Amino acid sequence: MAPVRDSRPIVISGPSGVGKGTLYKLLFQRYPDAFTLSVSHTTRGPRPGEQHGVDYHFVTKDAFLELKANDGFVENAQFGDNLYGTSKATIEEQSAKGKTVVLDIEVEGVKQIKASGFPARYVFIAPPSEEELERRLRGRGTETEGSIQKRLERAKVELEYAKVPGVHDRIIVNNDLETAYKELEEFVLVGPAASA
Repeated sequence: MAPVRDSRPIVISGPSGVGKGTLYKLLFQRYPDAFTLSVSHTTRGPRPGEQHGVDYHFVTKDAFLELKANDGFVENAQFGDNLYGTSKATIEEQSAKGKTVVLDIEVEGVKQIKASGFPARYVFIAPPSEEELERRLRGRGTETEGSIQKRLERAKVELEYAKVPGVHDRIIVNNDLETAYKELEEFVLVGPAASA
Protein backbone atom coordinates (compact mmCIF):
# COMPACT_ATOMS: atom_id res chain seq x y z
CA MET A 1 0.00 0.00 0.00
CA ALA A 2 1.36 3.41 -0.97
CA PRO A 3 1.91 5.96 1.77
CA VAL A 4 -0.94 8.29 0.76
CA ARG A 5 -1.04 10.94 3.46
CA ASP A 6 -3.82 12.98 1.93
CA SER A 7 -6.79 10.83 0.92
CA ARG A 8 -8.81 13.57 -0.80
CA PRO A 9 -9.76 12.69 -4.39
CA ILE A 10 -7.29 13.80 -7.06
CA VAL A 11 -8.72 15.77 -9.97
CA ILE A 12 -6.48 15.44 -13.04
CA SER A 13 -7.11 17.70 -16.00
CA GLY A 14 -5.26 18.79 -19.11
CA PRO A 15 -5.69 18.98 -22.87
CA SER A 16 -6.55 15.94 -24.97
CA GLY A 17 -3.34 14.26 -26.16
CA VAL A 18 -1.20 15.50 -23.25
CA GLY A 19 -0.79 12.03 -21.72
CA LYS A 20 -3.06 12.23 -18.64
CA GLY A 21 -4.34 8.68 -19.05
CA THR A 22 -0.86 7.25 -19.57
CA LEU A 23 0.32 8.94 -16.37
CA TYR A 24 -2.47 7.85 -14.06
CA LYS A 25 -2.52 4.32 -15.52
CA LEU A 26 1.16 4.03 -14.50
CA LEU A 27 0.13 5.12 -11.01
CA PHE A 28 -2.59 2.42 -10.91
CA GLN A 29 -0.15 -0.25 -12.15
CA ARG A 30 2.45 0.62 -9.52
CA TYR A 31 -0.03 1.10 -6.65
CA PRO A 32 -3.07 -1.08 -7.49
CA ASP A 33 -4.36 -1.10 -3.89
CA ALA A 34 -4.07 2.63 -3.32
CA PHE A 35 -5.77 4.33 -6.27
CA THR A 36 -8.86 3.89 -8.41
CA LEU A 37 -10.39 5.81 -11.31
CA SER A 38 -13.80 7.32 -10.71
CA VAL A 39 -16.33 5.70 -13.04
CA SER A 40 -18.59 8.37 -14.56
CA HIS A 41 -22.29 8.14 -15.34
CA THR A 42 -23.36 8.63 -18.97
CA THR A 43 -26.57 8.52 -20.98
CA ARG A 44 -24.80 7.28 -24.12
CA GLY A 45 -24.92 3.61 -25.01
CA PRO A 46 -21.94 1.32 -24.41
CA ARG A 47 -19.40 1.00 -27.22
CA PRO A 48 -18.18 -2.48 -28.18
CA GLY A 49 -16.15 -3.93 -25.32
CA GLU A 50 -17.29 -1.39 -22.72
CA GLN A 51 -18.73 -2.74 -19.48
CA HIS A 52 -21.30 -1.20 -17.15
CA GLY A 53 -19.66 -0.22 -13.88
CA VAL A 54 -16.15 -0.55 -15.34
CA ASP A 55 -15.97 1.97 -18.19
CA TYR A 56 -19.09 3.95 -17.27
CA HIS A 57 -22.32 3.64 -15.35
CA PHE A 58 -24.68 3.56 -18.34
CA VAL A 59 -28.00 5.12 -17.29
CA THR A 60 -31.16 6.49 -18.88
CA LYS A 61 -31.55 10.22 -19.35
CA ASP A 62 -34.37 10.22 -16.76
CA ALA A 63 -32.19 8.45 -14.17
CA PHE A 64 -29.33 10.89 -14.87
CA LEU A 65 -31.57 13.95 -14.54
CA GLU A 66 -33.07 12.61 -11.31
CA LEU A 67 -29.60 12.14 -9.81
CA LYS A 68 -28.67 15.65 -10.96
CA ALA A 69 -31.85 17.12 -9.42
CA ASN A 70 -30.95 15.42 -6.12
CA ASP A 71 -27.47 17.04 -6.12
CA GLY A 72 -25.89 13.65 -6.79
CA PHE A 73 -22.99 14.86 -8.98
CA VAL A 74 -19.80 16.74 -8.13
CA GLU A 75 -19.70 17.75 -11.79
CA ASN A 76 -21.66 17.05 -14.96
CA ALA A 77 -21.64 18.13 -18.57
CA GLN A 78 -23.32 17.57 -21.91
CA PHE A 79 -21.34 16.57 -25.00
CA GLY A 80 -23.51 16.35 -28.10
CA ASP A 81 -26.74 14.60 -27.10
CA ASN A 82 -25.17 12.74 -24.19
CA LEU A 83 -24.86 13.63 -20.52
CA TYR A 84 -21.83 12.76 -18.39
CA GLY A 85 -21.29 13.17 -14.66
CA THR A 86 -19.20 12.15 -11.67
CA SER A 87 -21.43 10.98 -8.85
CA LYS A 88 -20.73 11.73 -5.21
CA ALA A 89 -21.84 8.18 -4.29
CA THR A 90 -19.24 6.59 -6.60
CA ILE A 91 -16.45 8.63 -4.99
CA GLU A 92 -17.73 7.86 -1.47
CA GLU A 93 -17.97 4.09 -2.21
CA GLN A 94 -14.36 3.94 -3.43
CA SER A 95 -13.08 6.15 -0.61
CA ALA A 96 -14.83 3.87 1.90
CA LYS A 97 -12.75 0.97 0.50
CA GLY A 98 -9.62 2.89 1.46
CA LYS A 99 -8.74 3.96 -2.07
CA THR A 100 -7.78 7.43 -3.24
CA VAL A 101 -10.11 8.28 -6.13
CA VAL A 102 -8.67 9.83 -9.30
CA LEU A 103 -11.01 11.90 -11.48
CA ASP A 104 -10.07 12.62 -15.11
CA ILE A 105 -12.08 15.80 -15.67
CA GLU A 106 -12.52 18.45 -18.39
CA VAL A 107 -11.90 22.09 -17.46
CA GLU A 108 -15.62 22.90 -17.08
CA GLY A 109 -15.94 20.04 -14.60
CA VAL A 110 -12.91 21.34 -12.68
CA LYS A 111 -14.64 24.73 -12.39
CA GLN A 112 -17.82 23.03 -11.08
CA ILE A 113 -15.93 20.97 -8.51
CA LYS A 114 -13.94 24.03 -7.34
CA ALA A 115 -17.16 26.08 -7.04
CA SER A 116 -18.91 23.32 -5.05
CA GLY A 117 -16.25 23.33 -2.34
CA PHE A 118 -15.82 19.55 -2.74
CA PRO A 119 -12.57 18.56 -1.00
CA ALA A 120 -10.06 17.53 -3.67
CA ARG A 121 -6.50 18.03 -4.88
CA TYR A 122 -5.99 19.43 -8.36
CA VAL A 123 -3.29 18.48 -10.86
CA PHE A 124 -2.98 19.92 -14.36
CA ILE A 125 -0.95 18.05 -16.98
CA ALA A 126 0.48 20.51 -19.50
CA PRO A 127 2.24 19.90 -22.81
CA PRO A 128 5.80 21.25 -23.29
CA SER A 129 4.31 23.53 -25.98
CA GLU A 130 1.20 23.89 -28.14
CA GLU A 131 3.27 22.72 -31.12
CA GLU A 132 4.22 19.51 -29.30
CA LEU A 133 0.58 18.92 -28.34
CA GLU A 134 -0.43 19.28 -32.00
CA ARG A 135 2.34 16.85 -33.01
CA ARG A 136 1.06 14.29 -30.47
CA LEU A 137 -2.56 14.65 -31.59
CA ARG A 138 -1.55 14.21 -35.24
CA GLY A 139 0.69 11.28 -34.29
CA ARG A 140 -2.28 9.34 -32.94
CA GLY A 141 -3.57 8.94 -36.47
CA THR A 142 -7.13 8.67 -35.11
CA GLU A 143 -8.29 12.26 -35.52
CA THR A 144 -9.77 14.14 -38.47
CA GLU A 145 -8.34 17.58 -39.25
CA GLY A 146 -11.53 19.16 -37.89
CA SER A 147 -11.25 17.15 -34.68
CA ILE A 148 -7.58 18.14 -34.24
CA GLN A 149 -8.44 21.83 -34.70
CA LYS A 150 -11.30 21.56 -32.15
CA ARG A 151 -9.00 19.86 -29.63
CA LEU A 152 -6.31 22.52 -30.13
CA GLU A 153 -8.82 25.34 -29.61
CA ARG A 154 -10.05 23.59 -26.46
CA ALA A 155 -6.43 23.17 -25.30
CA LYS A 156 -5.88 26.96 -25.53
CA VAL A 157 -8.84 27.52 -23.16
CA GLU A 158 -7.56 24.85 -20.75
CA LEU A 159 -4.00 26.22 -20.77
CA GLU A 160 -5.27 29.75 -20.06
CA TYR A 161 -7.41 28.50 -17.15
CA ALA A 162 -4.41 26.61 -15.73
CA LYS A 163 -2.57 29.95 -15.42
CA VAL A 164 -5.16 31.28 -12.94
CA PRO A 165 -3.41 31.39 -9.54
CA GLY A 166 -4.70 28.88 -7.01
CA VAL A 167 -6.72 26.75 -9.45
CA HIS A 168 -4.34 23.79 -9.37
CA ASP A 169 -2.19 22.47 -6.54
CA ARG A 170 0.39 21.25 -9.05
CA ILE A 171 1.06 21.80 -12.76
CA ILE A 172 3.16 19.07 -14.34
CA VAL A 173 4.69 19.55 -17.79
CA ASN A 174 4.69 16.20 -19.59
CA ASN A 175 7.88 16.60 -21.59
CA ASP A 176 9.42 13.29 -20.52
CA LEU A 177 7.00 10.56 -19.37
CA GLU A 178 9.10 9.13 -16.53
CA THR A 179 9.98 12.59 -15.17
CA ALA A 180 6.33 13.68 -15.31
CA TYR A 181 5.26 10.41 -13.68
CA LYS A 182 7.76 10.85 -10.81
CA GLU A 183 6.39 14.35 -10.20
CA LEU A 184 2.81 13.04 -10.20
CA GLU A 185 3.73 10.16 -7.91
CA GLU A 186 5.48 12.45 -5.44
CA PHE A 187 2.47 14.79 -5.37
CA VAL A 188 -0.20 12.12 -4.91
CA LEU A 189 1.70 10.03 -2.38
CA VAL A 190 2.97 12.77 -0.10
CA GLY A 191 0.62 15.60 -1.00
CA PRO A 192 1.30 19.23 -0.23
CA ALA A 193 1.75 19.67 3.52
CA ALA A 194 0.38 23.20 3.30
CA SER A 195 -3.01 22.12 1.93
CA ALA A 196 -3.44 19.00 4.07
